[in-house]
Amino acid sequence: MVRLSLILPPEPDSRWQLAKQMGVTDAVIHPLEIGDDQTDWTYDELNGIVNWFEEVGIDVSVIEGSVPLTDRIRFGRDGRDEDIERFKRFLRDCGTVGIPVVCYDWMAGIRWARTEAHVESRGGSYVTGFDDRKMSSRSETEGVDMTHEQLWNALEYFLHEVVPVAEEADVKLGLHPADPPLDSVRGIPRLARSVDAYDRILDIVDSEYNGVTFCQGNFAAMGVDIPETIRHFGDRINFVHFRDVKGDANRFVETWHDDGPTDMLAAMRAYEEIGYEGPMRPDHVPTMAGEDNSNPGYHTKGRLFAIGYMRGLLEQTTTA
Repeated sequence: MVRLSLILPPEPDSRWQLAKQMGVTDAVIHPLEIGDDQTDWTYDELNGIVNWFEEVGIDVSVIEGSVPLTDRIRFGRDGRDEDIERFKRFLRDCGTVGIPVVCYDWMAGIRWARTEAHVESRGGSYVTGFDDRKMSSRSETEGVDMTHEQLWNALEYFLHEVVPVAEEADVKLGLHPADPPLDSVRGIPRLARSVDAYDRILDIVDSEYNGVTFCQGNFAAMGVDIPETIRHFGDRINFVHFRDVKGDANRFVETWHDDGPTDMLAAMRAYEEIGYEGPMRPDHVPTMAGEDNSNPGYHTKGRLFAIGYMRGLLEQTTTA
């Protein structure tokens, strides 16, 4: 059974209570809720977070975003071995405290790219959008001279180093797609932008610990059939971002979870078909009335709506 999850802050506040009231069982730790870019977690910090959540009956299932993965690693630059050792220590610590999934990305230089944060949607809510023409109108990123193949080489080096440690620690890796899934952004190449690219990545080290963060919005922007692609990856999916977009990789807007082009019930049924039992969280929700849009995509009310919608879909998969 899918484990409904939410990004929650590492210390108790009202969002913990809301999660419990909605029947959410799992927490995702992400810097968008922490309020900083902490990446070098110590064992004591991780253990403290897990203990906080255990006290209220919530499992910490994923560390996302705030992981010690540097651009020295992604670009294959001098110093990457030192950084990779830090990442290995982090995996071992996650395993020791019982955090089963680490979500990481291979978006060097520029991460989650959006050009609009106030796109009006249903009832005057706001969603985010991306337009590559606006992004490309700006100059290319200075100081970056990197080819796709060099990035591939760096990723292969990284995976050969860390997947054996992930296996020993019993911590599954989930690679997040390039967002947006373009060939490059401001001149910086991107890799995880197609099903074929993911097949190549998963073949680098053939292990369930070398897996996918299946961000539905990104795969929708690739133009793939979402339920079919879920079945294609099967047990290599280690984490799910449940969301949708209208458009393609060059121009898209986020949608309400029940108002996009993807058949979300068919997607949920596909997860059930493959026997997915991991964490799934709503992602990039609309900003609703009474929220100031200071953190686009990550305010509370839209996530409450999304969890209710996801729970309804799950009930349909078990009664059909």
